[in-house]
Amino acid sequence: METHNGTVLSEFILMGITDRPELQAPLFGLFLIIYMISVVGNLGMVILTKVDARLQTPMYFFLRHLALTDLGYSTSVGPQMLVNFVVDQNKISYHLCATQLAFFIMFIISEIFILATMSCDRYVAICHPLLYTVIMSQRVFRALVAIPYLYSTLVSLLVTVNIFNSSFCGYNIISHFYCDSLPILSLLCSNTHEIELIILAFSTCGSHLTVVTVFYGTLIFMYVQPESSHSFDTDKMASIFYTLVIPMLNPLIYSLRNKDVKYALQRTWKKLCNIFP
Repeated sequence: METHNGTVLSEFILMGITDRPELQAPLFGLFLIIYMISVVGNLGMVILTKVDARLQTPMYFFLRHLALTDLGYSTSVGPQMLVNFVVDQNKISYHLCATQLAFFIMFIISEIFILATMSCDRYVAICHPLLYTVIMSQRVFRALVAIPYLYSTLVSLLVTVNIFNSSFCGYNIISHFYCDSLPILSLLCSNTHEIELIILAFSTCGSHLTVVTVFYGTLIFMYVQPESSHSFDTDKMASIFYTLVIPMLNPLIYSLRNKDVKYALQRTWKKLCNIFP
């Protein structure tokens, strides 16, 4: 990508969460534990809802894809962030930065719509129980997941291509711990109004889907606040919450407190014990 002074950006430098050396080791340990819990919980939920015959219902189908999206966007950010704690200079290549942004946007948008779909599924199950199997047919609930994936891929490519086809000013330091759209926009010399409108339009639509207040609250806080009061340091704190903490909490909130999931875990554990006595 050519910049205004004729140079080519081949990499970016991520500022990370903190520049205080004494906090690097404790934060690395903390976020490693959070990330590992998130991976084990979400991957376990994906496998469990796939192999257990009693969990083959629309609700658990949606929970499986919620776990997949949690696993996807936390993995697109988590490993790079952990590496940043143990290396001297937090570099990320130009193409890897674009890839990270694309996958992060795709998974985060997918999760927003899957959460909305889950709320519709519960509404039908509670308010129209006799018609539930008719309304939520296999064709319908598969389409309700496939469409968000297709839409999120389109938006992800649109935003990423627009950003990385724009002109950078030669300044390659990103004030964040991963490649997010807003910090990268601040590095562009070309007009960013079109990209900002795409992001704002998506954020505004997302704000009406009040399925999980905390999840949407952090996203709205980051992407819809006025530019005059915008702080990348504050964004980092909000990003930590919805990129690492929420993916860790979702399996606990939606799955592990569910008695059907607990019974499925017990059945799977007994089968494993019989296979490997």
